[in-house]
Amino acid sequence: MSPAWVRRIALINIIANVVVVVTGGAVRLTGSGLGCPSWPNCSPESFHATTEMGIHGAIEWGNRLFGVVVGLIALLGLIAAWKRKPRRTSLVKVSALLLAGIPAQAVIGGITVMTGLNPYTVAGHFLASIGVMVAAVAFWVRSGEPDGPPRAVVPRPLRVLAWSITGTALAAIVIGTLVTGSGPHGGDPATPRLNIDGHLITQLHADAVFLLIGLTVAMVLALRAVKAPRAALVAAYWLLGVELGQGVIGYVQYFTNVPALLVGAHMLGASVLWIAALLLPFRTRVRDVADLPVPGPRQVPAEAAS
Repeated sequence: MSPAWVRRIALINIIANVVVVVTGGAVRLTGSGLGCPSWPNCSPESFHATTEMGIHGAIEWGNRLFGVVVGLIALLGLIAAWKRKPRRTSLVKVSALLLAGIPAQAVIGGITVMTGLNPYTVAGHFLASIGVMVAAVAFWVRSGEPDGPPRAVVPRPLRVLAWSITGTALAAIVIGTLVTGSGPHGGDPATPRLNIDGHLITQLHADAVFLLIGLTVAMVLALRAVKAPRAALVAAYWLLGVELGQGVIGYVQYFTNVPALLVGAHMLGASVLWIAALLLPFRTRVRDVADLPVPGPRQVPAEAAS
């Protein structure tokens, strides 16, 4: 398989993992979290959803089926990396890691159902998707660069700042799951909510976002000051744009009593923001073509020389 096709399949993996977050959000926002009350069967009597389960059963079962599609796409990624010519061990490893994350996420989803949509397991299910996206983004980036050792293209402090931004983005996302856990959309009317101060945790989430935006603005200014490569600057600008868009959605949903449609848009935005935050450190370094060993003079066996 050609390197170009491997890279396309890697990109499809990223898209599929974003879509499964959106479909999972639709399950929760429509109150369909227990549309299939058991796992892995949809119900004790049926493996799949039935007409008696209504729209909630169909939505939950549809999300599970799409999870299978995501797994098949990850398997295709591993096969593509294995069949790539020339084969690169680094791509095989990262695609295998991506594939391993899909069933792990499914198991967490099963635990979420069996615990009656406990807010902590619901948050863990979303964060598992965030973890899988790390492997998906790494697969896509590595499929478009050689296997040589990484070389920084910006000063070391900016490399540290890039990783700090990624860490801050993760913190904001984790706190955001607590905001959701204390909010009105639990996935089922009987789902318990987190016993925390909703206003306090929302303010903490907003503070993390403000910090993230401030660090990203600093990154943009610093990259311009050191005349960093265009790829690094574009990545920083894209991240800043996504952050500002997320901020607008977050404030509008807060002041409009958290409508389901905006919550879904915010979940989509969180996935896109995370991908952009992951790409930033990658764009502050490059990989050169690995040095190949220089063949020495051919050794002629003594028998042949005599």
